[in-house]
Amino acid sequence: MTRGLSHLRVCDLGGQLAGAGATKILAAFGAEVIRVEDPVTRGMWDALRGVGPFVDERRGVNLGAGFNNHNVGKLGVTINLRVDPGKQLLRELIALSDIVCENFAAGVLARMGFGYDELRRIKPDIIYVSNCGFGHTGPYRDFKTWGPIVQALSGLTFTSGLADSEPAGWGFSYMDHIAAYYMVIAILAAVHHRERTGEGQHVDLATVPAGIAMLPTEVLDWTVNERSSRRAGQPNGNHAAFGEMAPHGIYPCLGEDRWIAIACRDDSDVAVLAKVLDEPELVADRFATLEQRLTCSAELDGLVAARTRTREPATLASELVGAGVPASVVKSPRERIDEDPDLAEWGLFPAVQHPEIGTVRVEGIPLRLSASPWRIERAAPCLGEHNRRVLGGLLGRSDRELEELTKQGVI
Repeated sequence: MTRGLSHLRVCDLGGQLAGAGATKILAAFGAEVIRVEDPVTRGMWDALRGVGPFVDERRGVNLGAGFNNHNVGKLGVTINLRVDPGKQLLRELIALSDIVCENFAAGVLARMGFGYDELRRIKPDIIYVSNCGFGHTGPYRDFKTWGPIVQALSGLTFTSGLADSEPAGWGFSYMDHIAAYYMVIAILAAVHHRERTGEGQHVDLATVPAGIAMLPTEVLDWTVNERSSRRAGQPNGNHAAFGEMAPHGIYPCLGEDRWIAIACRDDSDVAVLAKVLDEPELVADRFATLEQRLTCSAELDGLVAARTRTREPATLASELVGAGVPASVVKSPRERIDEDPDLAEWGLFPAVQHPEIGTVRVEGIPLRLSASPWRIERAAPCLGEHNRRVLGGLLGRSDRELEELTKQGVI
């Protein structure tokens, strides 16, 4: 089957999660993504390149599993943009590309000599996509951000943790992934616009507002009610955010670090839960209404937990779901990746063969297109792996010229 984006070539100067995650999706749907890296710093303008997790005791710039996961399906070249011959190579690559992507801080690419005006001189209909903390305009444009900072600025950190303790943070750069998804949408919209009009454009994307987009209920609650999402007297961070359900939480089960999620939507769900757990106190008069259950939530959770901790989580979840109560095992990585038949049927964790790491599984794309499906068949590039293929085969440099460029530190 023909993949939907096989007509596109992407010059990818991005990295980390936000930039690399977007172009990974484009590559999975057939775009030729050429990842440009720096030979001087050994590719380490992307912090993921040489950091864990690792498959064994080996360490190096080609062995980072996170980098491999976010750069599958791409070609990789090294170009030194500090020197004029390197800049000339990039100009030639841009001239043959449809899209240029980057997620440096605002203005960095322009200071290298490749701002949008210069890109348009190289190729008038180029689509240039920048992705940074605050975008290229506004009072914060010169600020530099990183995962924990973006979480704090966007408001994500404030929503996390228990109400009577400090905000806990999310522990991972979720907003980078959201920014990557927005980036893909923006690229496809810009490509569609160009196909209709012949006109390229600059897509200016900001990660902090992308993080804010993950908080619609919190934004609405403040806008309408001027109410904070962290309210005193709410001891369980797993309670329903607006008091619409009780019991509603994560409860311990039999075994080490085993848990179940339960959400009782109404009185009938509570009655069923009481029957399945063999705990008649859950339907005692003091828990007769939602308001009463919310008032006595700590006692209610204690009763539920005392029963769930004696039960095997999968069996209990199956009983509750069979009886009509929303419930699920809190799945471990092993259960999600190795044992979930639904994810296996989706093929969500395909294996790739990396020349140094070996055979490893990576994340697929959680959607299906019947006529132009995604495919992930090639691991992330080792540093400069495709210099000959791209700089020679595409840009026309001979083997002798490539050897000389390597000696000069250009590639």
